[in-house]
Formats: sequence, structure tokens, C-alpha cells
Amino acid sequence: MALWLENQLKRYGVQTRAVPLGQQEVEGKILEYPPAILGRIGDDSKKKTILIYGHFDVQPAEKSDGWDTEPFELHVDRESGKMFGRGSTDDKGPVLGWLNVLEAHHALRIELPVNLRFCFEGLEEDGSQGLDDLIVTETSKGPQGWFHGVDCVCISDNYWLNTRTPCLTYGLRGIAYYQIIVSGPGSDLHSGMGGAVYEPMTTLISLMGKLVSVEGRILIPGVYDGISVADSSELQKYQDLDYSVADLEKVAGGPISLSDDKATVLMGRTREPSLSLHGIEGAYSGAGGKTVIPATVSGKFSLRLVPPQTPDDITKKVVSFIEDEFAKLKTKLKMKVEFVGGGKPWVADTNHWSYEAAKRATETVWGKTPNYTREGGSIPVTLTFADNLGVNVLLLPMGRADDGAHSTNEKLDISNFLNGTKLLGTYLYEVANINSDK
Repeated sequence: MALWLENQLKRYGVQTRAVPLGQQEVEGKILEYPPAILGRIGDDSKKKTILIYGHFDVQPAEKSDGWDTEPFELHVDRESGKMFGRGSTDDKGPVLGWLNVLEAHHALRIELPVNLRFCFEGLEEDGSQGLDDLIVTETSKGPQGWFHGVDCVCISDNYWLNTRTPCLTYGLRGIAYYQIIVSGPGSDLHSGMGGAVYEPMTTLISLMGKLVSVEGRILIPGVYDGISVADSSELQKYQDLDYSVADLEKVAGGPISLSDDKATVLMGRTREPSLSLHGIEGAYSGAGGKTVIPATVSGKFSLRLVPPQTPDDITKKVVSFIEDEFAKLKTKLKMKVEFVGGGKPWVADTNHWSYEAAKRATETVWGKTPNYTREGGSIPVTLTFADNLGVNVLLLPMGRADDGAHSTNEKLDISNFLNGTKLLGTYLYEVANINSDK
């Protein structure tokens, strides 16, 4: 995918560079990470310079997970107007949108209205391994760095708040991912041993059950410290958004919202931290029954973070809490907590000219004024760009809320792909027309 993308960029006149990001060991073999693909086109000092970020890797998928079609074969259903396939909306569709913009200008021999820089990676779904170091290194090179002279960053890797109204996203929650590993027996045991030995699964379930309430309240002391309370003006902003509890439940596929109040639901999804339990590794999960006591089990969970939370600070609180709760159980088992990875939350200034340009472009292409939203998910590199380049970052989504990114039957509406491509291109022209210091 990296090589294919680099060749596409070169075809349209983009100068490229493939940057190695390191290695990983898989089943005893040392494999190279996919390289980051950097690109640049245009060096007109009279024009603004926009850095475009996207990723070409995707979440794992098997048809047996519940897909109606093969996940890695694009299925275009013209009757419903949808394109199904892993990565269609996250994030191959938007990346192709940028390629479409380049192709159109190249084919028509029209000069781009701005200078462009590109940063495409193939490890976003695995924590963007090595990308932070790359950005820091390039920034430290000054005028010789790949990102020198960038005026703002534009990322298309998120989604509308609903299925009706386009949006501009100015905030993302951070993430801190963990696993609790509990072990004891030398190997899996017959369940006939039950009642005579401490069982890792029982201890793990007890610990995971202490992390969060069924109402979504995080039970770890100190997690909510420092988070500001929304004032009346902020609450009104949530009430004014084109969104409803019904929109949430439609995307969720059931009437399961924690509140009937729109502002409460929106803040719970985007402004407040959350803790989710994801799964247990090492336990039997196949069809039928298996009467076994697992020797080692690993419970996986993560927190979505908001300012001023950071992964480092939250990790101290998480580890301390779990170790204290484990000690209370007085079991003979062994337990450890591992921090798998994470990223800080991010919030941008919407009064920037980049957001104004995106607003005008949205109104031109979609005929609607966009919602201004914060997103519940995370794109850690967003804050890395903002901190290291010292510029505004804009999230300009292509897809809708019901696209099902990371889920089975992920899709992108054909209309969103076509108009989304027009939106990305129109945004560049609106940027060129905006009055600013440049």
C-alpha cells in the first residue's frame, strides 16, 4: 500500500520520500514497519502551505466476523448508494479523495491554489509507531525539514455527528490502553479442580468489574481531577447542534443511550472521559462448551481522555488502583498491569482562517452550515503536529456517523465520496482566498 500510494503521488507531480519507521518481531521473524510516505508539491512563497495527513492501514477483518461481503474486496452497491469494504471510510476513502484532487489538477493542467505537503502512514491503527519521532526529527531540521513553512494541517479521518449534517471537528479525546494479566497454574486445568485452587479468570473478572459502573462512571479515584465543568454557554452549544439521542441510538443499533438529554449524551461521548472493557485473551471463546480453567488470562481495557488528562498521569492512577484492589483479594495468583499505548487529547481554535475556509467550502459543496464538533475517538498524531509545528489543525471529515469504522460491513456512501472529494478540493481554494498574515 505504501509503494502504491507513493507511485500515485509521483504520477501527479508530487515529490516523495519513503521514510523507514523501524522494525517489529512477529512469530520470531523481524519485519520492517511500512514506511511513512512524505510528499510535497509547490513552493510558491506567495501561497499558503497545507500539510495533509492520512493513513492507509486498516483494522483487522474476517468475513467470519459477520461481514456480508469479503471485507478486503470493495463491494459497490449502487442500489443503496454505498461502498462496503474495510478501510472504505477509515481512512482509504479520504486518502483517495486527496489523490482525486491531485489527479484532476494534473489532468487539466491547472496549478494548485496552495502548496501541499503530505504525510501518509501505515501504522495509525497500531499506535502510529515511529511517526512522532519522524515529525520531531523533521521539525528540528528547520528550513531543511520536510514540514518547514507549513501554515496549517488538514486531516480527513473522522465522521459527521449524524447522517444529515457535515461537520468540522476541533477536538479529539486521547487514549490510554491497558491489559491486566493474571496467572497462576502452570498450565490450563480441568474444571474439576474448581473449588480447590485460585482461578485467574475469577480474579480478572473481579478486577475488571471494579473499573467502571454500568452507567459509565469511572470508579478509579482521581480520574476526574482537573476537568472543568461545562458552563451555560458551552451547554447551549451542544443543544444547538443538529443532533439527537435518536441519532446516537441509530448508529448504536439499539435504544441504549445513557441519558435522554442531548447535551449530556454529547458531552459523555466527546467532552468527558470514558472507560471501556474490550475483551479477555487466554479464555475459551469458541463455539460450544470447554470445561477448562485458564492458566493465564489478560483483560484489555482503555480510557478515552480529555484535557487536562494525560496517559502518564492516568497510568499512575490506574496501576495504583488495580494493585490495591488485587491486594484486597488476598489471592496466591500473580497479577501485573501493562500500559499498551496511548495519546493525549487535543482541542483546536475554531476562529482560525483554516476553519473559516472549511466552513465556506462545506456550504458551497453541501449547501449546509457545518456542525462544529468534538470527537470521541483519538488520532494521537493530531497533537504531535500541533505541538511541534505550532500551527492550527483541522479535521475535515468525509464519512457519516453510520459508516461503521472498525466494525463489520464498514461502508462509505458514494455521495459522500464524490462530494467529499469536491469538499477537499474546494477547501484548498477557499484557503487561498482567505485573508491572513501570509
